[in-house]
Amino acid sequence: MKNRNFIVFILVSVIIFAFMPFIGSQKLDFSRVFISPESLDAEIFFNIRLPRVLFAFFVGGALSLIGAVFQALLRNDLATPYTLGVSSGGAFGAVLALKLGLTFSFFVFTAVGLFSIAGSLLAIGIIYAISKKHDGISMYTLILSGVAISFFFSAFNLFLHYMADFTETFRMVRWLMGSLDVNGWDYTLSLLVVLLIIFFYFFKNYKAFNILLAGDEVALSKGVEVYRLQKMSFLIGSITIGFIVAIAGPIGFVGLVVPHITRLLFGADHKYVFSGALIGGGVFLTLCDTVARTIISPAELPVGVITALFGGPFFIYLLVRKK
Repeated sequence: MKNRNFIVFILVSVIIFAFMPFIGSQKLDFSRVFISPESLDAEIFFNIRLPRVLFAFFVGGALSLIGAVFQALLRNDLATPYTLGVSSGGAFGAVLALKLGLTFSFFVFTAVGLFSIAGSLLAIGIIYAISKKHDGISMYTLILSGVAISFFFSAFNLFLHYMADFTETFRMVRWLMGSLDVNGWDYTLSLLVVLLIIFFYFFKNYKAFNILLAGDEVALSKGVEVYRLQKMSFLIGSITIGFIVAIAGPIGFVGLVVPHITRLLFGADHKYVFSGALIGGGVFLTLCDTVARTIISPAELPVGVITALFGGPFFIYLLVRKK
């Protein structure tokens, strides 16, 4: 029964996703898209619209997958990819680069992206050093230190905003809203490789995550290498979030909303939770991005605004339900 429902879920997701590249502010003649590869319609479809839709899918899938991992790892329904302060560190690095006016680039990363990754790695290092203990990682300390680091970097961000002029402030605010506006395939293909690697690791260990829900002591008695699983999951998840923040900005609520919906549909088995979160998160962010780029066409809204509009009420629902 569960397998059949999951297959239906995949089919519905594929159908929804398949329509997204065909929706946009610019009307395309699709006979020219597929028959005349040198036409302007084909250029828009294959080099602008299709890579953006796939990029949105990969970003949403990665955020949702890491959200499901952190919720299992911390055994906290309200944990998100940004709970641990990684995004605040990345945002600080990006805002600092914008304030300094740096314009160099390396590989596919601009100066803003590189500084964002550096800020995320700095946050990861501080949080890991605080929460590490001789026999593992203290999940309680991990959450608290993550919240503290988040406020710490947010204070620096506010300071840089205060010291910036109008133009710099505008660029900072726009970046912090998140954006999936990519041209070409560089970011899309890079993120695809990252997503395949992290999904393979977490899916391979889904049974260990199932046992971990019962507690560290039970997991240890069942032969689960709890400390190694915690450390690797934390590092892989945090570095992935840092990478995403660097190329797409901080996009909230995807990692909170979709894993809960997946568990409501398929239960707590992480074989389905991880797979469903990946697919559902991708489709969810693709839908949000489609709304963002068409609702006030030809202008577009930052996708972070749309995800917050959906995610905010859901977060309140979770808080009320927990109360």
